[in-house]
Amino acid sequence: MDSSASVEIQDLIQASSVVSVWNLFSATASKVPHATAVQNDEKEFTYSQLKLRVEMTARFLARQGIARGDRVALLARNCIEFLEIQLAAAKLGIILAALNWRLGERELQHCIALVQPKLLICQHEFVGAIETLGIGDVALHTLGDIHERELSDLTEPSFANSQRLMSGEDGLVILYTSGTTGMPKGALISHRAMIARAMCFTSELALKHDAGFVAWAPLYHMGSMDHALATLMRGGTVFVVDGYQPDLLIELLETAAIGWFVLMPGMVGDFASICKKRRVKVKDVTACGAMADLVPREDIAAVTKVLNAPYLNTFGATETGLPPATGALINIGVAPQNLPKRQSAFCELRLVDPDDNDVAFGQPGEVAVRGPTLFSGYWQANETNAYDFRNGWFHMGDVMRRNEDGTLEYVDRVKYLIKSGGENIYPAEIEQVVLQDARIAEAVVVRKSDSKWGEVPVLFVVKNGNAIAEQDVKRLCERDLSKYKQPKEIVFINADELPRSTTGKIQRHLLEEML
Repeated sequence: MDSSASVEIQDLIQASSVVSVWNLFSATASKVPHATAVQNDEKEFTYSQLKLRVEMTARFLARQGIARGDRVALLARNCIEFLEIQLAAAKLGIILAALNWRLGERELQHCIALVQPKLLICQHEFVGAIETLGIGDVALHTLGDIHERELSDLTEPSFANSQRLMSGEDGLVILYTSGTTGMPKGALISHRAMIARAMCFTSELALKHDAGFVAWAPLYHMGSMDHALATLMRGGTVFVVDGYQPDLLIELLETAAIGWFVLMPGMVGDFASICKKRRVKVKDVTACGAMADLVPREDIAAVTKVLNAPYLNTFGATETGLPPATGALINIGVAPQNLPKRQSAFCELRLVDPDDNDVAFGQPGEVAVRGPTLFSGYWQANETNAYDFRNGWFHMGDVMRRNEDGTLEYVDRVKYLIKSGGENIYPAEIEQVVLQDARIAEAVVVRKSDSKWGEVPVLFVVKNGNAIAEQDVKRLCERDLSKYKQPKEIVFINADELPRSTTGKIQRHLLEEML
């Protein structure tokens, strides 16, 4: 075989291996055209109907002169049209910037300016807010514009059968990470990464191809976006719910088979209580939960009982998907003392010291990961990317320790480390100790300057009722923590007084300012 022929064959092989989220959704629509693809409390569409609506949306976007690699920003609550626009972007090779509608004016303006979209689409209720931002030459359309302009001609063959050439590394979506300080960063997720996330998670939980998914958490968040798209590539139904609505969620749980039912910290105990009171009879849930480290242990036990499903002990991120350590399940009815994670399949994971050397078993180290689910870096952030991807590994900024049996224990974020008298104190270790007590609803540890030790830990506590006093909390800490790790102050606070970001994360720097 001569070299020119070899190159030509390699090009053909490479072209045949290119796959996109659109390709896989389209293939699934051909296999199960009459199966329900999406549904909310008002309407539902089969796979063939959804594909036609996506074609319509893609034609609208193409007519705006948007080219491969351009950005379209979307500001909308959870709705079926959100997924239609994402799939249309996937078809055209353009990047959807999924804006967080909970952001303040300054943050939202930053997120739009960061990605420089050619087009901004929003629900009608957000038009006024967008117009006050001053978005310059960016064209503004509402969700209604698309359907009104294109609905009369859904079957135009010249466009319906077209396909933009693209690579698996083409950007699919930008999801914004919500730091506890500073402005959000835009994490670029490729077709390759989204498909790998779907494959990895389906394999880890052994999900059936038609397992349903309830997208009630915001679709601008990876917890809903990743798994809604995975479900549509696989052949299941995505049930779209606009936020935490217990009545709707219970109705779905009683009538539909769900693969992974997402639970978010802050709602687990309430939802478990409602389900128990109503004696809910769940049809079928493979697993429930998320972020067990942030949920009171008794709430984990309660919710698994009422849902008759194990709790998924997750550890992932917008940048990585549910890898690198989502796989361990907490059995039904168990209030765990510890929360060991299991390393996910299809990824590599190291725990490293500040010099990027591997740490020994039992020693805390920063998580460094690589694998096909990884994002493609932060948008317009070269210095940050160079640092976070140093030495060929993505450094997550999270600290874990590996046990002798191979399991992983979450320790804390690197930046939350408290240096007290030369000793390292990780706030999460203290928080996990006190959260074992059912009388405590939330616990947050922050640092406080100290003339003798440099820094000391201070514990903020949200009570679950009024049955616990400061002395009780001190005894918990004295029993299970080394003396230098024990909080020097305990502050009781109401849940609504805890400063949070728009995605619910505690803003520790504001608690430190309170001290």
